[in-house]
Amino acid sequence: MTMAPSADRERLLVGLMSGTSLDGISVAVVAFGERDGRVYADLRHFAQRAYGDAARARLAAAMHGASAQEYCRLHTDLGTWLGEAARDAMRDAGVSPLEVHAIASHGQTLWHEPGHSTWQIGDAARIAELTGCAVINDFRTRDMAVGGQGAPLVPMADLLLFSHETEWRALQNIGGIGNVTLVPPRMLQQSEPTRAFDTGPGVVVLDGVTQRLFGQPFDRDGAIGASGRILESVLRDRLDLPYLHEAPPKSTGRELFTPAFIDDFIARGRAAGGADADIVATAAAYTAATIAGQYAMWLPVIPADCVVSGGGSRNPFLLHCLDGAFAWHAERTGKTMPAVQHFDALFFDAEAKEAVAFALLGYLHLTGRPGNVPSATGARAPRVLGALTPVAKSVLS
Repeated sequence: MTMAPSADRERLLVGLMSGTSLDGISVAVVAFGERDGRVYADLRHFAQRAYGDAARARLAAAMHGASAQEYCRLHTDLGTWLGEAARDAMRDAGVSPLEVHAIASHGQTLWHEPGHSTWQIGDAARIAELTGCAVINDFRTRDMAVGGQGAPLVPMADLLLFSHETEWRALQNIGGIGNVTLVPPRMLQQSEPTRAFDTGPGVVVLDGVTQRLFGQPFDRDGAIGASGRILESVLRDRLDLPYLHEAPPKSTGRELFTPAFIDDFIARGRAAGGADADIVATAAAYTAATIAGQYAMWLPVIPADCVVSGGGSRNPFLLHCLDGAFAWHAERTGKTMPAVQHFDALFFDAEAKEAVAFALLGYLHLTGRPGNVPSATGARAPRVLGALTPVAKSVLS
């Protein structure tokens, strides 16, 4: 489903996303427009470019320490990969650089330290030269400069593009990290704030466990998890993680869910007598339990639905666990928990959502409007996000 913009105010942007799951680069070619005071988005083209094993290994290693030389080279190389992905997607969409108002690139987060700093690499100058387009990047630092967490930033898209007319809605991304946006119905958006925070692991632990135990990048179709049993003692023990008991606004990343965390998860599973498939099943259940638990603990309103996107939304066993976790909380508390829905069924390909969201942040930058939601990030004030690398004059002439 696309949301058609008003043609006379249309701007074409390209969103680039490389997430914590390290699967690859997502590219969305999006037209934005406005009608009756609302922003609309039309997804014209979406593409994904998977990282090769060597690139994925370099990115993963850099998150846990590298030389200045490697950081410098990786920043440049990633800029080249991002630029090539954007260039190819524009070509496949039949879009010329002169039609694109800007490319909005999230880059790749190497370090995120809430309350202090954040670092996304991916040389914007390389992207600009490879594509012939202006580039907006470095979206998170301005929010942090005014006291925000720098994350999550997708809530602006959740608010402007994906909210419900009459019901509260939770938009749950299950990427490498899980994050939720609770958006009020459109009729209440002037009086009720949007709330958002990272719920904990998305697929970072699940993928890590699957890679270690089965040599596969992820549990395709949830087949491994579905063949195992959930180790309840391991699940309960890991739900004592301090992050899960911190009040929002909050954000997390691979800085918490490290290789050592994954090693410990496997060790706990084996100590509990679990087979390898049982440990994968427990990792999927862990993600589901953290999401449902965070809703029960921190959401001031239980929404009517939970709209899932991200790589984890493609795992039927994980979503089965999420249904079960919501049912467990409903029985325990007597509250009605949300119905799980697929983002794809309501809007467009769920894999494109984050790339579309950063394209929107680029659109807001160009139109001089804030991209952060202070009630979600904890920032003292709204701010226009991102830094602009202009298109070369030779391209414009």
